[in-house]
Formats: sequence, structure tokens, C-alpha cells
Amino acid sequence: QEQLVESGGGLVQPGGSLRLSCAASGFTLDWNFYAIGWFRQAPGKEREGVICMFSRVSGGRTYSPDSVKGRFTIARDNAKNTMYLHMHSLKPEDTAIYYCAAADSGYGCYESGITKSDFDYWGQGTPVTVSS
Repeated sequence: QEQLVESGGGLVQPGGSLRLSCAASGFTLDWNFYAIGWFRQAPGKEREGVICMFSRVSGGRTYSPDSVKGRFTIARDNAKNTMYLHMHSLKPEDTAIYYCAAADSGYGCYESGITKSDFDYWGQGTPVTVSS
């Protein structure tokens, strides 16, 4: 069964840091061609992209919106078939369910934004709560 499995969510104080992991099973995240990304969905809001990485053939650059730029980074470990989301200087408004995603087409991550519909592999979501 092809799936993405997330871990690492939890409760963190404002200003704190957290690392989320997303392991692929049943398939290989081919970094040469897959775009990867992280999304979040707060209660009553649409799911939004928070950071993505281009496929290697497309340059391997990253994109993130201003709301998280400089605080969130994305990383990958080819040997472990795993991607990560590193979050720093967390704010209460970062509270949400966080989802990892991958696009085998290589699309979905652009210089101007993230297109949710281009991603075809999704994790089950992990909750992050930022509160004192």
C-alpha cells in the first residue's frame, strides 16, 4: 500500500520549535522527479500550502508564503525515503493539522505558490498546537 505516514506533532509553546517527519511506504519518493510539500488546515479554514520543494530536475528550490518564510524549512532524506518540516518561532496562528504531500508529476510547487490539486500522495495529518 502506497502511503505517507507523518509523525512529530504535539503541543509547543509560542516561540518554540518542532520537527515533523513524513515517511513514504510502498513506493519510493524519487527526488529527481517528485515535488514535495507540507500543508496545514486550521479549524474552519481551507487547507493551505506552507512550503514545498521542486523536484531535482526542476532545480530543487523551495517556496514558502510570507506567513512562514524564514521560520519553516523543508528537508528530505533520500536514504530514509522521508521528508521533514522544521518549524521555528512558532506562533498561536500556526496551530493546525499538518499534512505532507508528494506529486509524482513534479508539478505543484512553483515560484509563485503551491497548487494543492497537483499533489496526489497525502499523509493522514498530524496536529500541531501552539499555546502557553
